[in-house]
Formats: sequence, C-alpha cells, structure tokens
Amino acid sequence: MTTPYTDSPSQLDPALEKVVAAADAAATAFADTTPRQRASALLAVADALDAHADELVPLAAEETGLGTARLTGELKRTTVQLRLFADVVVDGSYLDVRIDRADDDYVLGVRPDLRRMKVPVGPVLNFAASNFPFAFSVAGGDTASALAAGCPVIVKAHPGHPRLSARTGEIVTAALSAAGMPAGVFAVIEGQDEGVAVLKDPRIRAAAFTGSVRAGRILADIAAGRPQPIPFYGELGSVNPVFVTEQALATRAEDVVRGFVGSVSGSAGQLCTKPGFVFVPEGHGLDDIIAAVVAESNAQLGEQRLLNPNITSGYCGQRDTVLAGEGVRTVVEGSVRVDDQGHGWTTPTVVAIPLSALRAQRRQLLEEAFGPFSVLVEVPAGTSYADVVTEFFTGSLTVTVQAADGEVSDKLRSLVRAATDVAGRVIYGGWPTGVAVTHAQQHGGPWPATTNDSSTSVGTAAIDRFLRAVAYQSLPQQLLPPAVRDDNPWSVPQAIDDAGSSRTWGSAANS
Repeated sequence: MTTPYTDSPSQLDPALEKVVAAADAAATAFADTTPRQRASALLAVADALDAHADELVPLAAEETGLGTARLTGELKRTTVQLRLFADVVVDGSYLDVRIDRADDDYVLGVRPDLRRMKVPVGPVLNFAASNFPFAFSVAGGDTASALAAGCPVIVKAHPGHPRLSARTGEIVTAALSAAGMPAGVFAVIEGQDEGVAVLKDPRIRAAAFTGSVRAGRILADIAAGRPQPIPFYGELGSVNPVFVTEQALATRAEDVVRGFVGSVSGSAGQLCTKPGFVFVPEGHGLDDIIAAVVAESNAQLGEQRLLNPNITSGYCGQRDTVLAGEGVRTVVEGSVRVDDQGHGWTTPTVVAIPLSALRAQRRQLLEEAFGPFSVLVEVPAGTSYADVVTEFFTGSLTVTVQAADGEVSDKLRSLVRAATDVAGRVIYGGWPTGVAVTHAQQHGGPWPATTNDSSTSVGTAAIDRFLRAVAYQSLPQQLLPPAVRDDNPWSVPQAIDDAGSSRTWGSAANS
C-alpha cells in the first residue's frame, strides 16, 4: 500500500522507518488474506499467549503491581476476544456486503450494478494502555480488532510495563509468522516521541489510544492536523455517574453499598469504568454502612499499589483537591503511602458533598480521580435525576441506575433517556466495572469519554473502526473482490436488491 497523496518525505529514524515501511508493504497482502487464513492467525496468537501464561502473568504482576488473579483473568479475556474476532472474520457480516443488481426498470432511470463492502483502512497505530497490560495493550482489543479487519498493526508500548510489552510482542510476531501472515504485519515500538513521529507518518491510516484526556487530546489534534487527517479513536476520561433512588435505599441499601465498594476498590480503582460520583438522596444514612464495608474490603485486600508514579501523582493531586473542597465531608478517609521511587499504595477514600456545593465547584471537583476514590453527591428531595445528568455531564462511558427491584416510573424513564444522551452504556442494577467482551457491547461515549462517540473499543463492533466502505459499479465478476461476487466463495452474508424491487418501495410502511 502506498500513500495516496504527495507529502513531505518521512523523517523517521532508520529503525522506525523499517517498521513503518514493513507495515505499509504488508498491507495489501494482509488485506487479501481469506477470512479463514486471518482467523487462523488470530487463533494462533491466542494459543501462543495461553501457552506462555506462566511467563507473562508474573512479569505483568512485577511491572504493574496488579494481582496475579486479576492478571490471569485479564490474559484469558485477551485470548477470548482474539478467538471471538476469529469467528467474526469467518462469519463475514462485518463486511456489510450490499448488492444492487442492474435494473433497466428502476423508477428513477436505469440503475447500474452496484456492490458495496467494507475494506481495511491500512496500517494502524495502537497506543497501549497502562491499566490493562494485556487486554488494552500489545495484544489487546485494539490490536485484535485491527488485525481482524485486515490491517497491519504497530503498537506503541506503554512505559509502565516495557518488558511485558516487548515479550508479548515477540510472542505475537512469532505466532503470526508461523500462521503464514506477511512480514511486517505486526510490530512494537517504544517511546513517546517515537509514537508521535509514527502518528504523523502518511502511511499510518488510523490510530487508537487508551489513556488520559490530556494526552488523548494532544494525539487527536495531531491526527486531525495532518495533511491527510486520519481517524483517531481515543478512550479518555470518564467519571461514570451512578444514581440511587429512594426506593433502592429503602429496600436494598446494603446490597448497593457492597456493589459500590467492590467497584471502587477493585484493581485499586484504576479502571476506566470505576464509579466516580454516586448521586443519592439527602439523608441517605449510608455513612456507617460504607465505612463497615470498606473496612471489610481493606481487611481482605490490604493496601493496593497504584500502577506507576505518574498515576500516583495524578491520583494524589485530584484526591487532595476534592478533600479540600468546600462542603466536602469525609465518609472513609482512606490512605495513600508513597515510597522514595514515587510508587503509591492506597486504600479507598469516600467523601460526600451536597449537590449545591458540587455545582459551585464543578470545575475543580468534577474530574476523574484515577484510583480508589469516589464522591457521594447528596441530592435534595424533588430534584430530577434526569436534570442532574443534563446539567453535569456531556459524556461518560457509563451511567448506572440503582433502583428497587421492579421499580419503574416516569422519573426513571426520564433518567434513562437522559443517560442515553451522554453515555455509551446505561446500566440498571449492576455496576460499570467489568466490561463484557460480546457482540452487543458498547465501550465508548461522547467527549470526554472518547474522541469518537459512535465507536466502541470493546465488542465485535470494534472492528468497524478500521474499515472503510467501497462501492464497485458495473465491474465484471472477474475483477470484483470475492465477498461481492455472485459465486460468493467466502460464503459471507449478502444483502441483495434485485431488479424491479424499486416498484414496490414504500409498501412495507403501509402494510
């Protein structure tokens, strides 16, 4: 694949130039692989990662401080999604094949033969995440979905787990090679400046990122400011508000608190879906229950290490800002211990604040504290939760509703409608942490949750980010891609509009 426009020559250093040139050279051959060839390659990667679990999990634990149980589950999640995408590729529905047969009797005049499908965009740059060293890193969902789409992938490794990233990259590269994929279809690079340089290169056709709002915005602006702008899919910041009804407090308060504490404390609160703000009725009476459940959690988990010194610094800064806010009441003080290298160990902190005080200090308080920290917002009686959503949130990965069993009302309908306007996932009765890898998952949302609110980074729809549509008009069968030919050698679903059908358009609406 070659760049479709004239741009200044690449300024990459020789090592990076070799990587990008190889990805560019591999793009056409990789895009032309059959669905079963590509699916077999994804399965080979999954099998290789599983085979090296005893090596990779301890290495990840050493570099990130995350527990081996969590990391073992995360590695399984990584290989499961690779296998899921293998099935997606073979099924072929993601190609969205549409065929309009030539029609001399078309109501608007003669219609030519038109055949539309999705094709790979080309080489993809993936910026790996810190908090998921497997599932959102070198072989994570962005890599899996881009490879499934038929795009070469270059991963910019996260500095929080460099040895794990390098080793995972070696395993993935070897598995793809053994499966017969073209050389250059996958590579790992390191360094912030190196990642930016590759992002600017005209041979890169799309990029994905998981990280902070600040870094994501910088990279998104670079992608948009190129001579040929490219899609940039960034998952950034989210506070994931939760709304608890009066009936929920009256009937299942302890259940709500236990779910809340588990969601805040898991993985030291370093999850993009951690509930940062929980809106509760004034006079909720939850303080003692929360304190007791947090104490139970601390007895089981103890101090948990934050991922790296940068995470520690950011967490401490936002925690201190909120604790110093006017009207903030400490429910559970929690702890932070920082060593000489800047690594932090924490236990959960929970505070409460009146809605009016949050409104007055929203600029400094309504930010993500990436760690085991959450804010109860006390809402006066008669206040519409739907109005609160509209007033305080523009975009979030999730909005959660905690109601009583069987509770349904016009207020809840309004809340769900308001939540739909700002969130990628609306949850009833559960908690936002734990993002299932499924066909129907949506892990995205309006800014600042993501840079593209129509995309998802989890679930099978994630493949759409790395595809673009092409229509073929009046081409002979021999020149058409296999997926849109009449003999359909890949056996993919084809939506076919036969000649003469335009005469009946509109009849379904009147039936």
